[in-house]
Amino acid sequence: MRSVEAQVVAAAEARAAALAAGDAEALEAWLHPRFRWTSHIGESFDRDRYIANNTGGSLQWSAQTLADVEVTVVADTAVLRCVVTDRVDDEEFRMPMTQTWVREGQRWQCLAGHAGPRMT
Repeated sequence: MRSVEAQVVAAAEARAAALAAGDAEALEAWLHPRFRWTSHIGESFDRDRYIANNTGGSLQWSAQTLADVEVTVVADTAVLRCVVTDRVDDEEFRMPMTQTWVREGQRWQCLAGHAGPRMT
């Protein structure tokens, strides 16, 4: 069995893959129903708006990769910190990202996240 930290990283990478693929159904499965996100420019999103904006809007994702990943787990909650590289609309953005994950049964779901500011 994988460590709990490895499970959280695998969940975060699967969420990133769903985001990059524009797969709304898969992305929704990784996001907690009470999910909230704050973008690198300070915009706030609930789960429905986040999914719509990132899979059905004008953004064209091609990849999201996580580097320098650190995970802290306390009971059924995990905080993942990393440097994320996003490839969106033929541009590349690097920035710190923090995600809060909660274990619901046997599955980890992202409850909240924040990315930014952009790194030069």
